Amino acid sequence: MESLIIGKAQAIPMSLQEQSNQNQFCDRRTHLSRRTLLGAGGGGILMSSIARRLAWADDQGVTDPARPKSVILLWLEGGPSQLETFDPHPGGVYGGDTSAISTSVTGLQISDLLPQTAEQMHLTSLVRSVTSKEGDHERAVYNIKTGYRPDPTLKHPSVGAVLCHADQAGADIPRHISIVPGGSPGRGGYLGAAYDAFKIYDPAQPVPDIRRSVPEARFDQRVADLFDVVESEFQRGRLRQLESKRTLHQTATDAALRMMSSQQLDAFDVSSESKEVRDSFGDSAFGRGALAASRLIEVGARCVEVTLGGWDSHITNHSLQSSACGKLDPALSALLRRLEERDLLDSTLVICGGEFGRTPGINPAEGRDHWPHGFSALLAGCGIRRGGIHGATAAKPTLDPEKPMADVTDPVSVGDLHATILSALGVDYEQELETPIGRPMKRCEGKPIEAILDV
Repeated sequence: MESLIIGKAQAIPMSLQEQSNQNQFCDRRTHLSRRTLLGAGGGGILMSSIARRLAWADDQGVTDPARPKSVILLWLEGGPSQLETFDPHPGGVYGGDTSAISTSVTGLQISDLLPQTAEQMHLTSLVRSVTSKEGDHERAVYNIKTGYRPDPTLKHPSVGAVLCHADQAGADIPRHISIVPGGSPGRGGYLGAAYDAFKIYDPAQPVPDIRRSVPEARFDQRVADLFDVVESEFQRGRLRQLESKRTLHQTATDAALRMMSSQQLDAFDVSSESKEVRDSFGDSAFGRGALAASRLIEVGARCVEVTLGGWDSHITNHSLQSSACGKLDPALSALLRRLEERDLLDSTLVICGGEFGRTPGINPAEGRDHWPHGFSALLAGCGIRRGGIHGATAAKPTLDPEKPMADVTDPVSVGDLHATILSALGVDYEQELETPIGRPMKRCEGKPIEAILDV
């Protein structure tokens, strides 16, 4: 799971050029056409899942209407406590103030801070034994989001970048998107900046600076000037036959213009949803981001990451974790329910987790510190086994610093988690890619968690 490391330094809203640069190579091989979307009314957002799938297949000229697989990452930035979320141990010295409640999976209990999510756990698999060697925020974020530990000689791509690179199917809008990006939006790494995530903040309103703000005639003249004047300068001295005399700048501009005219842009704007639907996701930027993520996936986006901060609880752990869970619970449960109801969960992988967990012991400031030795990640959809549970942490850990794995049953490495994610998405996790300097690099170092994969 990975939020994909440091995007373009520019804050949102980004300029047209920045948006174009980010998406020119994340171009689709095929897409849901504007004709298809308009034909359904309301920009196609209200099309049934079956109709949308058939329309997509028709535009592709294929007989198999199966949707390309996509991923939604609910990124819990700061290190959520496993004890206050998905792995409570109430009643013991380390359990804190959290109670455990039953879920829709027999025998599975999670924190009482997630009552709505408890009702949807039958759609998920829960991994309670993720382990990492990184206990620093920045390094751990990089590790979880890329599957690799930081390397000063190489920047690794995030899951979203890997998926977009491996499968070019998509839409007119950006295929890789980070909502409320926090400090670590998705990055293309050695695959190139073209695979960086397109960043937006609270989707309560339409994405700014995308629609044209001048009359059509004036806009057309500006575009003509761009090609007639600017483009000629870009072409000067270049190979004239390259891509039929098209420069990278022209390719980017074409992608931006296509996006600006696409009705798929409506998917960013959650205000068109009913109040009941919006309320079900929670009144927060994160909740609106999760709702937008489901809409974006439905019209062709391939990876949408939504960030929820507030988990770094070195002090007053219970109150901070409770507050963050209050935003996570409605958004996660509503997202799972919506994807299932719209027949999208089988083609959409949902990942929920952060860079590490929190210590079993509570410090003098009533907080929990960083803990990479056994924390939780939730996965659902795309062939992930429903109602699955893998691994466990000890209710009464020994906390031996020399043997941190002694308190973890069936430990899972970060590489294993990534291999599982890529396998679920239909991406060859063992395939070697070539970095810009010719260095062979596997997409992933781990092995899939077979226990939670329905194969």
